[in-house]
Amino acid sequence: MKLSRPEFVRVRKAVLPDAGAIHGLIFEYARDYSLLARTLPEICENIRDFTVAEDGKGIMGCGALHFYGIHLGEVRSIAVWPRYRRHGIGGMIIDAMLAEADQHRLPCVCLFTRIPVFFKALGFAEVARARLPDKIYKDCKDCRRRDECDEIAMIRGRLPSLSRLEFDDKKSARRSLSRI
Repeated sequence: MKLSRPEFVRVRKAVLPDAGAIHGLIFEYARDYSLLARTLPEICENIRDFTVAEDGKGIMGCGALHFYGIHLGEVRSIAVWPRYRRHGIGGMIIDAMLAEADQHRLPCVCLFTRIPVFFKALGFAEVARARLPDKIYKDCKDCRRRDECDEIAMIRGRLPSLSRLEFDDKKSARRSLSRI
């Protein structure tokens, strides 16, 4: 049963003064390794990746959309304070980040989760972890659960094929590289 939403919820891009609240929220979930820990300097450095939901009293939840390149983005650091869970806050944050991904014309957004049912309802589908080497290289090497990971890899959209990234012949490769 879905509870009613709080009276006033605003979803917006995070600003630097939100960094402390975001850090506290992520820390709450990182204590039991539900989320990867993020340092306050790391959050400050990446504040433009974050979206927050707030009521008139403070931040209720957060999430980040991280870009790996023109081919892939990742929804990460999704957290909602326990008192606001099951009110649709997480879905509102995800919707805002997916709209941002669309604005940037990202063909695919990925995530790793322990609650795949929630993300399936938002249009994500399970995929083999090996299909997401960008994510694995960036974060999994530092994760305390890397050798016994229980997260499900999911995507929304279409992963690019590696063959699309190859050049048809060496001349076109030289021409393309000379423009860089």
